[in-house]
Amino acid sequence: MDAAAVGSGLDAGTRLLKKFVRFARGTDTLSVAEKVYSIAGFLAIVTTFLLVMSIQSVRLQTTYRHMHATSAEAAINVGRINALIYAIVMESRGIYMSADRAAMKQFADGLLRRNRELAAAVKNMERTVGDDDAEQIAAFRQRISQFVEFRQELVRRGLEISPAAAREWGDNDANRTLRNKLNSDLETLERIYGQRAREADDLANENRYAAAYLFALGLAALLLAGLNVVVMRGSVVGALAEITQATDRVAQGDVKSEVPHLRRHDEIGHLARAVQNFRDAVARIFELEEIELGTAQARDAAMTERDKFNDKYQAKKWQMSAAINSMPQGLIMLDGKANVVAMNANYRRIYNLPETIQSGSTLEEILQHRVKSGLFTGDVVKYVAAVVDRIAKREPAAYEVALNDGRIIKIYERPMDGGGWVSVQEDVTEQRQRQRILERMERFLATIIENVAEGIIAKDARNLRYVFVNKAAEKMIGMSRGEIIGKTARELFSAEAAELIERRDRQLLAQKQQLEPIIDTIDNPTRGRRVISARRVQIGGAGEESHMFVTMVEDRTETMVAAA
Repeated sequence: MDAAAVGSGLDAGTRLLKKFVRFARGTDTLSVAEKVYSIAGFLAIVTTFLLVMSIQSVRLQTTYRHMHATSAEAAINVGRINALIYAIVMESRGIYMSADRAAMKQFADGLLRRNRELAAAVKNMERTVGDDDAEQIAAFRQRISQFVEFRQELVRRGLEISPAAAREWGDNDANRTLRNKLNSDLETLERIYGQRAREADDLANENRYAAAYLFALGLAALLLAGLNVVVMRGSVVGALAEITQATDRVAQGDVKSEVPHLRRHDEIGHLARAVQNFRDAVARIFELEEIELGTAQARDAAMTERDKFNDKYQAKKWQMSAAINSMPQGLIMLDGKANVVAMNANYRRIYNLPETIQSGSTLEEILQHRVKSGLFTGDVVKYVAAVVDRIAKREPAAYEVALNDGRIIKIYERPMDGGGWVSVQEDVTEQRQRQRILERMERFLATIIENVAEGIIAKDARNLRYVFVNKAAEKMIGMSRGEIIGKTARELFSAEAAELIERRDRQLLAQKQQLEPIIDTIDNPTRGRRVISARRVQIGGAGEESHMFVTMVEDRTETMVAAA
């Protein structure tokens, strides 16, 4: 079973290889799937190599950074240890050459401090130990320990016995042998760390090669992606567009047009041949219909179409009736001769029209009824002639009329496609009454504000610009409205006065209202130093367009002077 499966796989691979060979020679024997899968396979292989090389590059870079850092740190540690050993030897010579304990004390203290620094440096060096220097570091650490212990004993003898005893202890072959071994250890470690630095440089070179490989693989992936786009456009997208156009021509009844790509051996060729079969089938159907189609079938088809059209007409008529009757405004549609095409219930309610007036009635009949009910007093004939003239000119219009019962009707007239007129009418009596009340109230408030003794100032809370001042405020500030409105306090007053005004604005914003008066002294640019009493309120809230600060100001300068 396994052998048969392996043999079948080998045969399939051999056939695919032969197809590739013929394709390379110029024969298009590959299917679209084989082309796309082949490019996708090559792209997957290149992507895999790209991933592997990326991982290798990261690994090399990490190893390089680690080796470079450890070798550099180790080299620094070796240099420091060498310097400390030299410094300890110099301190030891100071002990040897001292004549008494007092002179020797400073060298002894320096030697002990250097001993501690040397021990710490050796311990710090253990962080950079690798496989190539572990054994050497162990021996070196042991010799450093012996060196430190020897120097500590040297200090003890010098301080507790005498400088001569210290000199006798330090001037021996064991000490010199230990020094030589330490020098040899340091040279060996320097060679090891030098070799490690060179290995890090080699890794850096390898990483550069890896970067070049990554660039080459990325370029190959880009080329394969471009090749995939070219193959898809040339072999699939363009061919499908041409076949789609051929299908559209067949669907439109062109059964003699040619179908492209019939000689291709891939899926596109199969699709083209299927479209050709469809075209031939449609052509045969057309031939049968021409043979079998008779008068009875034509009549039945015409009756069916008439019934469908009638159903659609009724449905559209019902939909239009429901739509216009759901409108809150009155609506009437007229044809070119001012005959009623349609009207809704709100139009009937506005003019109290009876049920006898329906679609098909004339505009003149509607006006005659309005004359009888007292809702129209003009010349009916002239009014109808004017409407017919506007319909002919197809000029839209918008105007208001006042009925005899006091109602005000807003009328919008527009031409309709195909001739005719549509008029939308709305009872705006309440709106106009509210507008008049609002206008009277505004005039009333403006008169009061302009004539009160207190200065009233309004600011836009969003940008702190003045938007209103009354006459009393103009007099207090000593400027006209044109000079004040649209500006900020910093544009009108001194820096000190502007800062005080803005601080009061921030206080008002925090506490919402400030109904108790606050007395401040402000430098007025035109009237000098003034004492004012101010109460403030907010109108609206943050984020609203109507958010304002309103300040009621009273000038108490003269009162304060008189009281003084």
